Amino acid sequence: MSTATVIGIQSIELEITGTCQLRCTHCCTNSSPQAPAGHMTRDDWSRVIADVAELGIPMVQFIGGEPTLSPHLPQFIDEALDARLGVEVYSNLTHVRPSLWDSFSRKGVCLATSYYSDDRAQHEEITRTRGSLDRTRANIAEAVRRGIPMRAGIVEVIEGQRVEQAKAELHRLGIKEIQVDRMRKVGRAAQQDTSMPTAAELCGHCFRHRVSVSPDGAVSGCILSRFMIAGNVREQRLAEILHSDRWGEMIAAVPEPRAGACTPDDSNDCDPARTPACNPKHFAPAPPPSLGVHA
Repeated sequence: MSTATVIGIQSIELEITGTCQLRCTHCCTNSSPQAPAGHMTRDDWSRVIADVAELGIPMVQFIGGEPTLSPHLPQFIDEALDARLGVEVYSNLTHVRPSLWDSFSRKGVCLATSYYSDDRAQHEEITRTRGSLDRTRANIAEAVRRGIPMRAGIVEVIEGQRVEQAKAELHRLGIKEIQVDRMRKVGRAAQQDTSMPTAAELCGHCFRHRVSVSPDGAVSGCILSRFMIAGNVREQRLAEILHSDRWGEMIAAVPEPRAGACTPDDSNDCDPARTPACNPKHFAPAPPPSLGVHA
């Protein structure tokens, strides 16, 4: 494979499973307990992680679905750290196997999670899963106790949602980095009004600064842009896809970032990439070049 690196790509989201314990009303990936894990094998993901390092992409995020449901997550974290990649695990934190805490506590690993309300009934109305708030809150406290770097996001999903109270509770738990955003009309949220997702829902940084690989190997600009597929890592190497004409066409199809700032976090959606997101009008111009190659 070519040793050329990709310039401008800051992070990659690896959806290592499509399955999730929750059934969130706004989930951009349509994840649920019934959703399949996906066709990507352990070896497929290991190859992608190696390709990410070779391409010079500095940050990998393991996401889903719910990444803690993958039995291979500890191995993938080890492989990414061994390749000197930064690692974030974006989890709903409703269940963390005891052995996973050792992986999460390694230097170079950080956590991210979604939080919707300090009110149990309201939080569970959004996740559609009983007990989800109590379990997530307990595991946030455990992560803070262990000194694991962590951030949280709140998505405004329902009218009257206790967003400010949720922020205050997260602060009390010890979370300092908290982002708030509106629901994006992609995935399950798009189905609610039968509208088709469009590039207007994207932040402008996908494809230019981030990449996503789905549980079946499909490559897009982020998990919000799954309706814009540039290729599949089960059929091509990641470098071929990112250097393809198709990838350039995807970049051109997404509105460029514009001035301003926003702090989104759609729970397995825009912000998980740890780079600014979600409305083009909310961004400063992207640093040139957006995508390039050097040997």
